[in-house]
Amino acid sequence: MEDIQIKLSALWVALMLTYLLGDVLRIFSGDYQKMNGMKFTQGMWLVAAVLMLIPILMVVLSVTLPQPVNRWVNIIAAAFFLLFNVVGLPTYPSAYDKFLIVVSLVFNALTIWYAWQWVI
Repeated sequence: MEDIQIKLSALWVALMLTYLLGDVLRIFSGDYQKMNGMKFTQGMWLVAAVLMLIPILMVVLSVTLPQPVNRWVNIIAAAFFLLFNVVGLPTYPSAYDKFLIVVSLVFNALTIWYAWQWVI
């Protein structure tokens, strides 16, 4: 296994922990039941579960996929979350959420940068 695979996997772990920290803080602050005044439905929770499963899968895929596929899967997945979070950033009213989203953007940018630099 290459050093870059471990770095990519670690970045996905860090991203997932950042998301989880935001979720925990949202629960403690009471912000978890509604977002933008909209009550969450079971379908919305399912979409959230699928979206948050992607970084978890990326932890495993980053250490198991062969290099050319691994490189592009990391770039595409990180770019997706980077864009997703940039679009969603203004919708979060709390300072802690905005801070954690910016931190997640850094992790996504680093993932893209490391994967882009990974050539054999």
